[in-house]
Amino acid sequence: MSRIGRMPIEIPANVKVDINGDKIVVSGPLGTLEQNLDKSISAAMGEHNGKPSLILSRNGEEKEIRSKHGMFRALVHNMVVGVTTGYSKTLVINGVGYKAAASGSKLTLNVGFSHPVEFTAPNGIKLECPSITEVKVSGINKEIVGQVAADIRALKPVEPYHAYGIHYADETVIRKEGKKASKKK
Repeated sequence: MSRIGRMPIEIPANVKVDINGDKIVVSGPLGTLEQNLDKSISAAMGEHNGKPSLILSRNGEEKEIRSKHGMFRALVHNMVVGVTTGYSKTLVINGVGYKAAASGSKLTLNVGFSHPVEFTAPNGIKLECPSITEVKVSGINKEIVGQVAADIRALKPVEPYHAYGIHYADETVIRKEGKKASKKK
């Protein structure tokens, strides 16, 4: 049995879970998320250690069904965490004259091009600039937060010699050594 798939998902008191056949709707203080389950995965409410929990089970033992079991459990768990605390990613901008400014759902980046680059966030995503060299992407859907952060990062990838560009705050940037001057005798 899948070690991840069989773990129960504890439901906090301020979260409401509705199971409608193969659709799970999770509502919390930050918003509402939906997930359609595969036909081979079923969900049921129960109790684990005296707390309300959601338990996912599978209807077969084929390899494909076993792999989906853990995946759907992780997706539903991410939904519960998203509607209670939310997700965020921080990007760092490094370079001479590089800066960012956020206004509403628009992000304006000056990252070494001849023109400022404008990025518009999808619904449900909040863009903030705590400083001119940082961008914080936050929202309740982990997948969309990660994709928006990756899209912003792809606008100006880090170059390996001076580390100019956009990278995640927790990312290690691998630097290359530049050319060395030779000594002529």
